[in-house]
Formats: sequence, C-alpha cells, structure tokens
Amino acid sequence: MRTRGDIECWLTDMDGVLVHENTPIAGASELLAQWRAEGTPFLVLTNNSIYTPRDLSARLRASGLVVPESSIWTSALATADFLQSQMPGGSAFVIGEAGLTTALHEAGFILTETAPDYVVVGETRNYSFEAITKAIRFISGGARFIATNPDATGPSTEGVLPATGAIAALITKATGKEPYIVGKPNPMMFRSALNRIGAHSENTGMIGDRMDTDIVAGIEAGLHTVLVMTGISDQREIERYPFRPDEILGSVAELVRDEPIESDLADGEDGLSEGL
Repeated sequence: MRTRGDIECWLTDMDGVLVHENTPIAGASELLAQWRAEGTPFLVLTNNSIYTPRDLSARLRASGLVVPESSIWTSALATADFLQSQMPGGSAFVIGEAGLTTALHEAGFILTETAPDYVVVGETRNYSFEAITKAIRFISGGARFIATNPDATGPSTEGVLPATGAIAALITKATGKEPYIVGKPNPMMFRSALNRIGAHSENTGMIGDRMDTDIVAGIEAGLHTVLVMTGISDQREIERYPFRPDEILGSVAELVRDEPIESDLADGEDGLSEGL
C-alpha cells in the first residue's frame, strides 16, 4: 500500500489549504519553504480562472506565501492546455478575464467573435447579457461549449456571487448543450498538472479541503489524497461520501517536519525566480 513516504511530488489546492481570505493558514509558509528547499516538484492548483499565475503569485506573496508563478496551475491554464491538444491554432469566443484570455493566447488560440470553434466560459466579475447572447448563438450554430470549472458561486466580501457554473447553466438552458468542464473535479486538470511538472500519479500527492472536488478528482487520477480540515469540510461532510481520502489532517502544518525550515520571503526576487 502506498504511503506518504512514497510521495515525491505534490499538488495542492490554494483556498482553504494554504490561505483563507488572504490570510495564510498555519504551516503553509513552512511547507512551501520545505518543498522549495528540498527541490520537491509541486503545483498550487485553483479552479479560479480570473487571474494569471503572475497575479496569483503576487497575491500569495502579499499574504506571506512564496509561490513562484511557474508553480501555479489554474483551470484557465488547464483549459488552454486541453484545447491546444484538441485543436492546435483553433479559435474561441471567450467569456472571462485576463487569466483565461492570456492562457488561450499563449496556447496559440485566436480569440474571435466570428464563427469560433469553441465558446469558452470562465470566471468574470463582468458578465454581460450581450456576451451571453453571443455565446448562446455561437453554440446553437455549432461551436463546442467549454467551461473552465463547475463552481456555481464564488465568495466576496458582500456575500456569494454567481460564478462559472451558474452562467454555464444559463447557456445550457438556452441551447440544450452541456459544457465540457476541464477544472476540478475533472481529473483532466490533475493529469495536465502532472504533465507540467513531469510527475507520475504513483508518487504524487494531492492536498485539498473539499471532498467533492479535490479528493474525488485526486482518487480518480490515482493520487495519494490528503484532506485538510481548514476549509469547508468537517466530519459530517466526510461521512456524506462513499469514498475516503488516504489521510485526514487538521492542517498542512502536519506535513511539515520537525526541523525548522527558514522562510525565504525576505529573499526578494530570488524566491520568485525559483522554478520547477
């Protein structure tokens, strides 16, 4: 049976595992420093497609966590990677922000409002009726329907906001077409992340705080799964599901070894330049 000692590479969720509302979770900084010091390949995963890895790296650094942009894998990057494999040099009509449009551009896609091959829906704070109408017409006309992630709502300081899944559902209702969703819980996102760091499922662990996305996708991708209790899951939530993670921990602090790891947060740009 595979144990934590067999794990050589790590994937980890971000919100609820490393940070909570821009506040670092106990042990997160030390675990990241441990991985960097040992040269352990890792990626921080997020279903949020709004921000580029550079944006997210800066936001995490402002929270006290050093994560190079090369160590961040978003649903936007996974979506771009998938579409590039399906139709190199294709075209797309996009509802989303810079994180998604930049990823698609870098994957060689043309963003267009004229007969696109794909309609790609991601996270945005500026959904427009006009853009949704165009998406519906393109899909009805034969464009393939893609969504970066299934999350129906997202958090804000004022309360919940409609997210990608809610807008995709509106388009589905109007077209009768379901989107192909690339982000968690589709294990496709984990497989593309493994490819990014040259890892194999047999020796890779996944740390998450949600049974319905992180853990089930990790299991389906063949990873060693670790559920931490610093996010939304509690024991009652765990009992709802017919599957179990390999480990249940209070927080990522339990993955940090006893010997102290010096943080390189003060190392300036050197910390950000370290890649995989």
